[in-house]
Amino acid sequence: MSEQKAIEGVIEEPGAKGVTEGVSEERKQAGGAVAGREQAAGAAGEREQADGVVAEREQVGGAVAGVGQEPVPPAPRATRASRPLRGALRWAAALAVFAVFGASTAYGVTRLERTDVPGLGTASDGRWDYPELVRPPLPEGRPAPFASSNKATAHYADLRELVLPAPRGATADKTLAVSHGWVKTGTFLDEYPLKDDRELLGGVFRDRGLRHIAARGWTTPDGTRTRIYLLQFGTGLVAGEVQQEEFAGYDHAPRTLRGAPSTELDGRFPETWQLPNVTHYAYDEPRPYGAEQVRQAYLLAGDVIGLVVQSRKGDASAVPFQQTVALQEELLG
Repeated sequence: MSEQKAIEGVIEEPGAKGVTEGVSEERKQAGGAVAGREQAAGAAGEREQADGVVAEREQVGGAVAGVGQEPVPPAPRATRASRPLRGALRWAAALAVFAVFGASTAYGVTRLERTDVPGLGTASDGRWDYPELVRPPLPEGRPAPFASSNKATAHYADLRELVLPAPRGATADKTLAVSHGWVKTGTFLDEYPLKDDRELLGGVFRDRGLRHIAARGWTTPDGTRTRIYLLQFGTGLVAGEVQQEEFAGYDHAPRTLRGAPSTELDGRFPETWQLPNVTHYAYDEPRPYGAEQVRQAYLLAGDVIGLVVQSRKGDASAVPFQQTVALQEELLG
């Protein structure tokens, strides 16, 4: 509808005629001031002033009281030209909301602490640069170790592929199996200097049906030596019993490792790295160290018992040790 038709429609509303006549009479009595304004509005033909006339007709008392005073112009209505502007403002507001949301999301990602990302290699805290971890495929028809259908909590994947790979820049330890990945029981027992411990553990392994041991070791450029052993038993129940009876100590390690005559529970190990299906017992060697500091952790994951050992002349850094244990847990879990 055109501006002229809109104005005519407002003026010709039902009941408006009587009001108009009354107002005109009062305008005449007041010296024609209001009538002069109505004539000016009709001459201009503007919609906003016509609306102001209607407002004045509805408030006759106010119009009479204001005779002789300058009229207050009515608030302008939105025109068609202003609609695109309002639409643009609405889009700008929406974009601002999305920008704030995106910024908060990015902030949450960038604010992740390094201790929340064990695989992340950073130069500032001494972490090692491990390759991307990939679990080996399961044999056809076999469940994952902690699936509800796996009552034995057995690892059916190749155990050698579940040993953590060496970080980039490390040199492989050739005293451990490099080519085929398996080691003899005696190689594992050599980690224990006491004859009684070696004989006792050897008997336990025979009686509890130890199946095999997978291992890997390396030395990093800073001189830290790492050894990892995975011992697999028939079921998770058997492995759990062996772990509790032979390798679980509450304030110190139950077995003396070579190079670590005394141990204490590592209370600084981040609990946030503890996985639901994997248990670990981490131990540190207190000062004064001998020729080297030795750190060790025993893991239990279903039918597998793991041992992670790190040693270094002088002192062994806690960060790569904790990182190595956490990533080995990831592979077993």
